[in-house]
Amino acid sequence: MKRRETPHDDRVGVGDALRPDPQAALAAWAARVRANREQVDRVREVGDGDFYAPVATSFRFGPARADDPLVGALAALVRSEDVVLDIGAGGGRYAVPLARVARQVIALDPSPAMLALLRAGIAETGLENIEVVEARWPVPGPSPKADVALIVSVAHDVEDIGGFLEAMERAARRLCIAVLLEVPPPYEIDALWSRVHGEPRATLPALPELLALQLARGRLCEVRLMERSSTAPAEPAAFLARARRMLWVREGSAKDQALQELLAEPRSPARAVRLGVVSWSAPS
Repeated sequence: MKRRETPHDDRVGVGDALRPDPQAALAAWAARVRANREQVDRVREVGDGDFYAPVATSFRFGPARADDPLVGALAALVRSEDVVLDIGAGGGRYAVPLARVARQVIALDPSPAMLALLRAGIAETGLENIEVVEARWPVPGPSPKADVALIVSVAHDVEDIGGFLEAMERAARRLCIAVLLEVPPPYEIDALWSRVHGEPRATLPALPELLALQLARGRLCEVRLMERSSTAPAEPAAFLARARRMLWVREGSAKDQALQELLAEPRSPARAVRLGVVSWSAPS
């Protein structure tokens, strides 16, 4: 009996689950980010302000972070002659240590509170090879050029991830690096969402989605995994303040009361999750 051939379409992404269409992957990413934002807008009790101002100090580099395995992993990818573009540099948690191994670091961030801490850190260390840029990525007009373009925990909530990554690749002469958690942050707080707001959390994309997206975009990446312990504060008052901010709950509201009662219950220790350092060659 003659074997019946299965029709095959050579076009990438057409009828092939192993090679998804890049536009479909980008649209799926955007849909997750949009659903997350729309949910926040629907249930929020407080406004934005400078969202990261209350926790800016946790994004600052300090002596205690010198042995951070992620710092070592990033430094191993950077050459002494490199210019590094740190997109979403925050208070300099990675810009400062990378400035010690690279020729120059361009630290870009839209938060004035974050950049004030970064400038203070630069003054304390005496480093003269960090350029600070207050801007949101992608920047309007010509963007900074570098050998290495880096994002750490920045991509999770970027709706136009295609344009964001393309701008990274245009800025980088040699290498692009993206660091993401395997679960969307803040995973410790998202676990409380349904009990405070009465509906399941619309979660953001994370490391698995980035890897699927990169393959759909035709980017072969190197991935290094490492364990990342929880960054949630152990002190109850600090954890409550963070939970209020991440759950968009107003202090003194009915939802805030429900949150406090929930946090008074015994809680399991926060689990460690994996962090992925994803690197790929900048397209020529």
